[in-house]
Amino acid sequence: MTYHLVHQMEREGFSIQKIAEHLDMNWRTAKRLLQLSEQDYLTEIERIQGRKRSLESYEEFVKDKLIVYPGTPAAQMHDWLKEHHQDFPEISQKTVFNFVQAVRGKYNIPKTQQVRDYSSVPELPYGLQAQVDFGFYNMQTTLGKTKKVQFFTFVLSRSRYKFIHFSDTPFTTATVIAAHELAFEAISGCPSEIVYDQDRLFMVAENFGDLILTAQFRSYVSQSTFVTYFCRKADPESKGKVENVVKYVKQNFLYNRSFKDLETLNMEAKAWLLRTANALEHGTTKKIPAAEYQIEKTFLGDWHPAVIEPEAYAVYAVHKDNKISYKSNLYSLPLGTYKGKGTKILLKVTLEQLIMMNQKEEELCRHDICRLKGQKILSRDHGRDKLTAINEMMEQFSNLMENKLQALNWVMQIKHHKPRYIRDQLQLLTATVTHLEPHLASQALNYACHHQIISATDFKAITEALKREQLKAEMPTPIIIRLNPLSGESRENEDNIPAQSDLLTYDTYFLG
Repeated sequence: MTYHLVHQMEREGFSIQKIAEHLDMNWRTAKRLLQLSEQDYLTEIERIQGRKRSLESYEEFVKDKLIVYPGTPAAQMHDWLKEHHQDFPEISQKTVFNFVQAVRGKYNIPKTQQVRDYSSVPELPYGLQAQVDFGFYNMQTTLGKTKKVQFFTFVLSRSRYKFIHFSDTPFTTATVIAAHELAFEAISGCPSEIVYDQDRLFMVAENFGDLILTAQFRSYVSQSTFVTYFCRKADPESKGKVENVVKYVKQNFLYNRSFKDLETLNMEAKAWLLRTANALEHGTTKKIPAAEYQIEKTFLGDWHPAVIEPEAYAVYAVHKDNKISYKSNLYSLPLGTYKGKGTKILLKVTLEQLIMMNQKEEELCRHDICRLKGQKILSRDHGRDKLTAINEMMEQFSNLMENKLQALNWVMQIKHHKPRYIRDQLQLLTATVTHLEPHLASQALNYACHHQIISATDFKAITEALKREQLKAEMPTPIIIRLNPLSGESRENEDNIPAQSDLLTYDTYFLG
């Protein structure tokens, strides 16, 4: 019957997915049935029934086990059968699964599962609660690469008024605290309670209900007016409102959006919250979050900017070969960092990276953390001579161009988009233009500016194309020399017409 129903629905124009949903089967099963002829299907049924008959002698064993342990999965039952019956045949797990399901149906032994009871939760009072969560997303950059961004999400539980803040590096406790302050500033107040996951940014451990917060977050909470509530593990229902917001941000805002830079992304997010996330009717409450927020903000507590202590960074000594030692590994620093005995740098440790800074907390470089021991993590960029200032290199390139101001503005854009590779970009641009005719360099720059191309490699490709076009235009008209196909010699006498004699001349000779 199932076989014929599948084929009947397929003839009526239903897709495989629709057939599977209607008959409550896996779409792969529906596809396999469509590929089988009726005779092949009958042969398969007979073979399966033969397998089931071969397991009939174990039916009582399976039934007794299921009565005592109704939640037993088929994989475990398969193991029990092999353990208690030395003569148990070598058959597939799928055959055992089908047999166990048949025994369940025959003796009405459903597979019991622990089902959590849910009840409708009444709407919380205005100003009582907010929920916080994090999300991440892999975005496509304007240059065609992939950029992983993370975002902090904050939502007021009653009005569903939302706030989001993006970061292009993993959040730390300090940056999370800063995101809280931005959220409180955005809503002009502070809720009485905030719900969190048991995240390492907030907590050190859960000591049998006595939550131990990180020192920095504990200090922040102590001077704030809200109290914290941490969900138990595997209990996402306690903060379903903010989890829906995380999904909403990914599907409605980030999907098919390109990453230009972090500042632009946060500006776009702010505009999206204003026109969409907080302006459209909420699917559950059927109310507009922005309108509900106008009511809720009068119930929020006062917010005063917290005094955030500067993050304390570990201090590391710099070796004379411009390296530091961290957890049995050596990490390179830019050439010239070592200024003599006693040179030190500040080290910021995130979940994935080491960020190295000078004493003014200006970033020098960063490395991915190596989990092995005894390794040297080196960057090719750190072995290069960087004594020449970037500004001087930009000036040097612009002096090679006819329109110096245009060239300088263009390389400033490259510096903005590729700050870590600006030296390499300028070196390639200078090498490209040095031996290039000035008018070709100007044409290439005009083309790059007009089409918003900000890459040294693309600029070089443009110049190569222009040189090919110029060479093609300067080539003389080709001279065609026809050759004899047999001898290969020139056919210069091809168009000569040989002398012809009049036939009357021959008549005179023969008749005379």
